[in-house]
Amino acid sequence: MGENVKIIEPCNLYECYLGDNVFVGPFVEIQRGVKIGAKSRIQSHSFLCELVSIGESCFIGHGVMFINDLFTEGKPANGDFTKYKETKIGNRVSIGSNATILPVEICDDVVIGAGSVVTKNITKKGIYAGNPARFVREI
Repeated sequence: MGENVKIIEPCNLYECYLGDNVFVGPFVEIQRGVKIGAKSRIQSHSFLCELVSIGESCFIGHGVMFINDLFTEGKPANGDFTKYKETKIGNRVSIGSNATILPVEICDDVVIGAGSVVTKNITKKGIYAGNPARFVREI
């Protein structure tokens, strides 16, 4: 854990890395191996599963869900880590409340609208929204 980290209880943190000046709101779960970059904020009721990394100066809104198991065989992986996929979030990314982020990569300087479902990599800066999330406009 970095310096000046603020954690509002209750929350569940399992062997994760939190950079300097990170904020974690109540009722958040951050699983093992997750990395949160400096000055990022994780709001209440969010779930960050294993194999997620968040860059610096990011905002994760209330109730954001990260997914690492795509049920590729029509059922849960049941702890078989070889079936889990990674999610990488760049720097200065803001993700609106109740968004769902599947295993993807999101580049720097992106805004994801509330309630969006990100199903594919995002490689261009801008605002994305919808289900599935689509490019809306440049910032």
